[in-house]
Amino acid sequence: MSRTVMCRKYQTELEGLDRAPFPGPKGQDIFEHVSKKAWQEWLHEQTMLINEKHLNVMDPQAKVFLDEQRDRFLNNENYEKAEGYTPVAHDANK
Repeated sequence: MSRTVMCRKYQTELEGLDRAPFPGPKGQDIFEHVSKKAWQEWLHEQTMLINEKHLNVMDPQAKVFLDEQRDRFLNNENYEKAEGYTPVAHDANK
């Protein structure tokens, strides 16, 4: 049976992560308070930011930027989105 968490982003009980996404207090906090759904959405957003802004994830400044954006995203605050990205509209009739 999967575990549930009170998701910080969605403010409802949702399936939790299987393990902390990275070591340390921040990873533990995400494990305890962020749903699998919200984390997967963040990973998608992060990938778009890395690609759009040509970030080098080994650069300490890029890591700080991504950490800030992750916290904002998961806390439902304004965060920097990939410029020029337009979500694909799904046809409701399909």
